[in-house]
Amino acid sequence: MIERTKRSFLGALAAMVAGSTAAWRGLGSNSAHAAIAASYEISHSDAEWRKLLTPAQYKVLRQEGTERPFTSPLNDEHRAGVFACAGCRLDLFSSKTKFESGTGWPSFWQPLDGAVATRTDTSFGMERNEVHCRRCGGHLGHVFDDGPKPTGLRYCMNGVALTFTPQSA
Repeated sequence: MIERTKRSFLGALAAMVAGSTAAWRGLGSNSAHAAIAASYEISHSDAEWRKLLTPAQYKVLRQEGTERPFTSPLNDEHRAGVFACAGCRLDLFSSKTKFESGTGWPSFWQPLDGAVATRTDTSFGMERNEVHCRRCGGHLGHVFDDGPKPTGLRYCMNGVALTFTPQSA
């Protein structure tokens, strides 16, 4: 219980820091992200991404923003199915790997094979592993080493960066 409370507090604190500096970080990373975009299977101009995504999706997926914790309806999604990238619809996570982390964001202990890529994020004076869609490069969230077995990982994803498709019966 103490670990869950600590994680919730740290998650909320990270969201506040991210929110207060999102404009600064978004401006700085947008040009770097655009330079890398050409290497993805699916790429669009900035104007095209703005037309394809909602403002909230654009902020997270293309400007590496963070949604406020405990705001995603996907936190309460418990049906069998698949979570996909909201930018390109690539399947990313099975509902079988979703768990309640207490952080306020949808969390998973393992992505689908070949679905995501990671890179080091050194913003805010800390080092984290940032998670991106391997097909369109959309920013999804971060991965931490405090998750459950069998992997011990916690893929802490922005719900706005994901879509959910329930599994057919």
